[in-house]
Amino acid sequence: MKINYQSELDKIIHKVEESAKIPSLLLHSCCGPCSSYVLEYLSDYFAITVFYYNPNIYPEDEYWFRVDEQERLIKKLTPKHPIHFISGKYETEKYYRIVKGLSQEREGGERCQACYDLRLTEAALLAKENNFDYFTTTLTISPHKNSQILNEIGERIGQEYGVKHLPSDFKKRGGYQRSVELSRQFDMYRQDYCGCAFSMKEAESRKKNT
Repeated sequence: MKINYQSELDKIIHKVEESAKIPSLLLHSCCGPCSSYVLEYLSDYFAITVFYYNPNIYPEDEYWFRVDEQERLIKKLTPKHPIHFISGKYETEKYYRIVKGLSQEREGGERCQACYDLRLTEAALLAKENNFDYFTTTLTISPHKNSQILNEIGERIGQEYGVKHLPSDFKKRGGYQRSVELSRQFDMYRQDYCGCAFSMKEAESRKKNT
């Protein structure tokens, strides 16, 4: 059965508003532009630490450029609660190991799901080690990514490691459109491919065919 994850998030936020405690959230971020709306939205209710961990990014220069853009965005925001930042390791060997044999998979298929699993597992481990109340990812803001699959992966990993996964579907209620607006406002770099070498090739192929 398809779950309305925005509605599930609403329920948690309602409980947060009724509580005197500000819960901590480890937010895995895929990039600055995608995190813009998510940070604007959730920083009213959570004490957020952004975790940039994306070993799928290719090439390495692109990875560090996105790290810089993420930090630049955080410095420009004026959140209700402070936002902290952690830059993860650029562990490309882990990524290529888990996607071995999946190079021909379509975008959003088994290869991408293995990548989601890798990144969310690393986020859950860090959240557990540092006693965060929740962890989640900005990935559900993309209109090209399946929020049902992402939330199922997050819930499974959260249960496995004993840390709460915060449900989300950030593209809902104009979230994606707002992220585009904020990216323009802060003059942010918006890449034209997901980030990995495979998605880069697909993007280049699309350009040649248009």
